[in-house]
Amino acid sequence: MKLLRYGPKGQEKPGIVDATGCIRSLSGVVSDISGTDISPESLKKLAALDLSTLPEVSASERLGPCVGNVGKFLCIGLNYADHAAESGAQVPSEPEMFTKATSSINGPNDDIIIPKNSQKTDWEVELAIVIGQEARYVSEEDAEDYIAGYCVCNDVSEREFQLERGVQWDKGKGCDTFGPIGPWLVTKDEVGDPTNLSMWLEVNGHRYQNGNTNTMVFKPAAIVSYLSQFMSLQPGDVISTGTPPGVGLGQKPPVYLKHGDKVELGIEGLGQQSQTFINYQ
Repeated sequence: MKLLRYGPKGQEKPGIVDATGCIRSLSGVVSDISGTDISPESLKKLAALDLSTLPEVSASERLGPCVGNVGKFLCIGLNYADHAAESGAQVPSEPEMFTKATSSINGPNDDIIIPKNSQKTDWEVELAIVIGQEARYVSEEDAEDYIAGYCVCNDVSEREFQLERGVQWDKGKGCDTFGPIGPWLVTKDEVGDPTNLSMWLEVNGHRYQNGNTNTMVFKPAAIVSYLSQFMSLQPGDVISTGTPPGVGLGQKPPVYLKHGDKVELGIEGLGQQSQTFINYQ
């Protein structure tokens, strides 16, 4: 299933994509695409629906973040060996975790604001995991049972804030609008193998990233298991799993985003995003 949220910012409603690509409303079926609404029991209920009986939603509706009321927005850094190399960093021996502020979460096609005083705003196409039930001390073998599905994330990053303003990455990762997720939360049964999905990103029509999740160092099941050893993961939590090479920081010379730039990105089976970057006003 492809689940989504549509409507004005802060007033999103739940929806689902039918076999023809039409958006159908889930209002009255679930309260939102968040928390217990994406539990295994809820997803089983949604899978049994006759989507043709649900109201159609206009294709002109804004798409919101595909998950609402996210409790934790966790990220894994340097999870592709070739991206670590272009960043001049060693591949970590354990998953390198950081967080993005939940206030950074944005719709997949909403404008992204370049922060005040930013000179090094960058892009990162990433596969994100969406948790479907509470995970605490789970094994890698059982970890997939706790995953509701996957989505596209652009882990937008301000490199000066991240790397040159102390040792905490979060400052360069959690700026407002820096976390677009969606367009859909695609349930794991439809995704199939999340470790073999092509992924790409273009800036103003030029392709910078062209990778595949098969080069991840730590795979989704390993990441969920690992994080659950240190904190409980709750339904609706989002975990972004790292980016392949081709980020602006890695270009020679580096390339960073400026006002008016258009970024498009996507992952096989998970949909596409399109964003215009605008200066902070």
